[in-house]
Amino acid sequence: MIRPPAWLALAVAAAAVTLSAVPATAAAEEGPEQIPNGTFDTGSAPWWSTANTALRVEGGRLCADVPGGTVNPWDVIVGINDIPLVKDETYAFSFFAAADPGHVAKAIVQMPSDPYTAYLSANPELSVSGNGYAYTFTSPVDQPKAQVVFQLGGGATPWRFCLDDVSLKGGAEPDVYKPDTGPRVRVNMVGYLPSGPKNATLVTERTEPVTWRLRKGDEVVATGETTPRGTDATSGQNVHSVDFGSFTAAGTGYTLEADGETSRPFDIGRDLYDRLRDDALKFYYPQRSGVEIRDDLRPGYGRPAGHLGVAPNQGDVKVPCQPGVCDYSLDVSGGWYDAGDHGKYVVNGGISVHQLMSAFERAAATGVFADGQLDIPESGNGVPDILDEARWEQEFLLSMQVPDGKPHAGMAHHKIHDANWTGLPLLPHRDPQKRELHPPSTAATLNLAATAAQAARLFAPYDAAFAERNLRAARRAWAAAKAEPDRYASPSDGVGGGAYEDADVTDEFYWAAAELYITTGEKEFADHVLASPLHKADIFHPEGFNWGSVAQLGRLDLATVPNGLPGRDAVRASVLAGADKYLAIQKAQPYGMPYGPARFEWGSNSQVLNNAVVLAVAHDLSGEAKYRDGAVETMDYILGRNALNQSYVTGYGEVSSHNQHSRWYSHQLDPSLPEPPRGTLAGGPNSGLQDPVAQAKLRGCAPQFCYIDDIESWSTNELTINWNAPLAWVASFVADDAPAASCEVAYTRHGAWPDGFTAQVTLRNTGAKAIDGWTLKWSFLGGRKITGAWSAAVDQKGSAVTARNLDWNRKIAPGASVTFGFNGRSAPGADPAPERFLLNGAPCR
Repeated sequence: MIRPPAWLALAVAAAAVTLSAVPATAAAEEGPEQIPNGTFDTGSAPWWSTANTALRVEGGRLCADVPGGTVNPWDVIVGINDIPLVKDETYAFSFFAAADPGHVAKAIVQMPSDPYTAYLSANPELSVSGNGYAYTFTSPVDQPKAQVVFQLGGGATPWRFCLDDVSLKGGAEPDVYKPDTGPRVRVNMVGYLPSGPKNATLVTERTEPVTWRLRKGDEVVATGETTPRGTDATSGQNVHSVDFGSFTAAGTGYTLEADGETSRPFDIGRDLYDRLRDDALKFYYPQRSGVEIRDDLRPGYGRPAGHLGVAPNQGDVKVPCQPGVCDYSLDVSGGWYDAGDHGKYVVNGGISVHQLMSAFERAAATGVFADGQLDIPESGNGVPDILDEARWEQEFLLSMQVPDGKPHAGMAHHKIHDANWTGLPLLPHRDPQKRELHPPSTAATLNLAATAAQAARLFAPYDAAFAERNLRAARRAWAAAKAEPDRYASPSDGVGGGAYEDADVTDEFYWAAAELYITTGEKEFADHVLASPLHKADIFHPEGFNWGSVAQLGRLDLATVPNGLPGRDAVRASVLAGADKYLAIQKAQPYGMPYGPARFEWGSNSQVLNNAVVLAVAHDLSGEAKYRDGAVETMDYILGRNALNQSYVTGYGEVSSHNQHSRWYSHQLDPSLPEPPRGTLAGGPNSGLQDPVAQAKLRGCAPQFCYIDDIESWSTNELTINWNAPLAWVASFVADDAPAASCEVAYTRHGAWPDGFTAQVTLRNTGAKAIDGWTLKWSFLGGRKITGAWSAAVDQKGSAVTARNLDWNRKIAPGASVTFGFNGRSAPGADPAPERFLLNGAPCR
């Protein structure tokens, strides 16, 4: 599972807490007052403050001048000690507070010593005129000496804080959190493809079919009857399914009506996912470490470079190891911040950069991933922006490799992050913590081997030197991992950053061997793949795959990227079998998600999408519409057709997540900071409820209801690089809405010499109508380059090749074919024949 960087700081050990805001006018239940001198009638004692501010009573209120230039919320505190709490007692906590100028504070009832477990944590937004605030919480422990503290630090400029009427009384009634789920008709709020599935879910107590109506404005454009589905185990709701897939007219502002309820609006159109594909990828630029984020490229998200060693940063340019780990420092600047914190992790970076490169590799011939597409600093350099963005992370992964001549040379350090936890909000350039390299691990080393091998073939057409650097690093990492196959990350290494422990790396070995074999074609790697017990195992589990389960990445690439592995038909068949399993789960699930565990896991949304990746690959392999439809329907769940009736992608849908856990997209805590960028995926429902806010408000939740859009709920609502990666992958697939073309292609190599080759391509029309004008596209593996052609006009950009008809062979009659040929320049590594060809933009079948 993902271990977001706040998991240990907020003390997972805390038991369930009932925390909820109630109207400030509500009176607490009768009980003894726990706060001495909460009205400050007798002065400031026994209240205290940190040394950087002084307390004084003015006009009957306790006031403090809060200094600017602090980093963490706890750098300035006003508090009171020795507050007795009784286990399982529910308390009403209230106070009046003001700020000049307005400011967000943190009000906390907590353990008085390390790890300062919070029994209540609230973030009131204080105004100049002041307001009353009231909350309830249930104490999970007997604690005779709890603290009530107001954390006021972390601001750049000074301000004044005033407090009055602080009260804490037992005997209160816990307030039950009830999410606003809106209308009972649940739809994909972004919309549906004209030629794709169109499904919705109705929540109702009715057990018999009811009539549904599809409306465009006041006009009813389609009708039908719902299908009762009974009780959905993932939500606890009685539900019906609605299928309006026969309606194909494009348009905007549709609504679906059933059982007296009207859905939120949605559109029908072919281009609905083009922007989501781009926005999901644009997420990565503001996640960059070690570089200024330009406001002209991301308006509202500009910020100074983080972790360059400019005060207060201690920086990533020369990072030492944890004590006793190594005797050197490394420049590990750059890369992406992993999630909502400032850590960078090789095992999470590995799957993330792989899926971006995989999205490009699948669609390289189409040209949808273009130079200039993402508006990043590298736009205009002749390289597709998605590869430029991937390179930013891949350069970081390379920098984590242990240098030659040092112990564990060739392995990769597991992670780099702060020596201690930081609080929210905290922009990267203001992080004062010491940065440390953590011990190398076999898992990290194999992630580097896999991604570097993949990068070697993808960057070869654009930067041969960078490609060769990656291949050397991949070979060194593979050799180092074989020499130390059981160097595991410690599960207790979780201070300042997540542990990301993994004591089974057979899947990482399989993935790395697969990528090295695809790139090099060498027997050593093929032998490892074929000998791995995972190669013939059923690895497509109901819960999907993630950073700790990566054999699926190797299997998918072995099935789709051209290679000469023996028994490849069985590899492809295994992907289809896995996809059939997910289709069965999806069909049985009234909300249409191909995700089957009884309890939802941390980052469930990414695993839902990873299962959709398997469905999409199955479609690419087979051409069968059922797999394409399954992948498309999966997006419905992500974008609103779920029990909470909300989109989990910021900026998409009438109601969407926008308070994801982040130290710099912290608008919920500091109105001067932005919300997460449009296209940011929330982690999603998590039955584990590892953070105090989730424990407080979601206790006893059905799996789909184990989510809350709150910045403090890091176990359900964090953003991460490896969650946006499958979102971008699947959005790219869904945006590629081209039907199959009626054609067959035969690609034959006729000769080769030391630095070149000759090939011939035959395009056959298998349809019933003549082809009048043709453009055939494909991509080469690695750095092969066409130098001359005949019987077609051939152009190449990077790995993508485009062949166009000449005047004399423009038309291809049904059953007829045309043949053209070319000479090419060879490149190191494997040289399999291309396998995916697009005729006039549609794949040949």
